[in-house]
Amino acid sequence: MENFILIISFMIVGIGLRRIQKFPDNSAEVLNLFVIYVSLPAMVLLKVPELSFSRELLAPALIPWVMLFLSVGIIFILSKIFNWDRETLGALLLLVPLGNTSFLGIPMVQVFFGDGGIPYAVLYDQLGSFLALATYGSVVIAIYGRGNDKPTIHSVIRRVLTFPPFLSLLAALILRSASLPDTFSTLLKILAETLIPVVMIAVGFQFTLQLNSDVLKPMAAGLMVKLLVAPCLALILCRILDLSSIAAQISVFEAGMPPMVSAGAMAIMAGLSPKLTAAMVGLGIFLSFATLPVLFKFL
Repeated sequence: MENFILIISFMIVGIGLRRIQKFPDNSAEVLNLFVIYVSLPAMVLLKVPELSFSRELLAPALIPWVMLFLSVGIIFILSKIFNWDRETLGALLLLVPLGNTSFLGIPMVQVFFGDGGIPYAVLYDQLGSFLALATYGSVVIAIYGRGNDKPTIHSVIRRVLTFPPFLSLLAALILRSASLPDTFSTLLKILAETLIPVVMIAVGFQFTLQLNSDVLKPMAAGLMVKLLVAPCLALILCRILDLSSIAAQISVFEAGMPPMVSAGAMAIMAGLSPKLTAAMVGLGIFLSFATLPVLFKFL
């Protein structure tokens, strides 16, 4: 509970920093870049070598893709029922299947499962959410986006292969049997400890919430699927497959994360209902502070 209170406190600090107007408008972007290039790679290099390869690793590798296809199917069904326009459908196809499994997910896993759960969260994010963002997300933008800068196969592959946490994952897997110098391990530990405060301050700094009648219904439907339906389906899937390890529990937990901030940025960039996107990303983070503890109780 103490760590959970700290996470909320860091987010409040970020909100406060934005309100005093002493920091540049792009401060959240700078903080996120620090996480992408420093904090998260350090965490990956520190924790992934601790993994023991076994059948239980199938859960964080496969469940995110199963949930993606199930979520897409649900959104298409709801779109037919509610007759959503093309922009709304495109935004929901990005925001519902793709969860905030890195910036929010890894700190939350650390809070609820401890440091031992971090490697599984990293696998879920890197082999699932991030690859889905780079591939599936690019396809959605290409089909529904209004911009002229359409992604290509080359650009998608380049994005994956140059993403610092993904490169760190590859390095960690290659060097997992190597013995690192104590000084280097200490450096990684110190840098990795910046993950939670920097991430949550950035989230608080960029939090926005704009609600109107045009976005209420699709926002409510999208967040219900993302925060409630998706983790329930993931939990049922694990029960059917008799998966009860910590890796499976963390996979279900990650399936209940709110919409991915990066997916929201892509949606806004492509002109996919910016007001709906901002509302879902912002409100989803706050609602997850209530839904994730409840989800954890069922695991």
